[in-house]
Amino acid sequence: MKKAWASELEEESGEGINISPLIDIVFILLLFFIVTSVFVQETGVEIERPESSQAVELDRESIYIAVSGDLKVYYGGAEIGLQGILPTLERINPADDQPVIIQVDGRVPTNFLVQVIDEVKQAGIETVNVATIEPS
Repeated sequence: MKKAWASELEEESGEGINISPLIDIVFILLLFFIVTSVFVQETGVEIERPESSQAVELDRESIYIAVSGDLKVYYGGAEIGLQGILPTLERINPADDQPVIIQVDGRVPTNFLVQVIDEVKQAGIETVNVATIEPS
């Protein structure tokens, strides 16, 4: 008798909450947020940007190049040097009208910045911007 009662209980408790649809929805939402998020490629280097009262927000769809205070040039966290700017920009083949934003340290001499801008212009980039911060 005891056994018959246990089998009836197992049959009744066999109906649980089905979480399969919940897992499906969670994965669909995760996929949606991954696909729709914008991936911004940062330079991966800490730069002390100079201040400017004319600073404006630029499009996030830009190519970022960083110049550190010790005159090293970076793209995507990797040091490419001054001579590596032209081959790097030719390799990534930027879309038409995609600007380059140079994040330059405030201690970098002007003639070095001009050399960096010249290298970017040689790659056929029309729009070159220098990243600054608004004064506090």
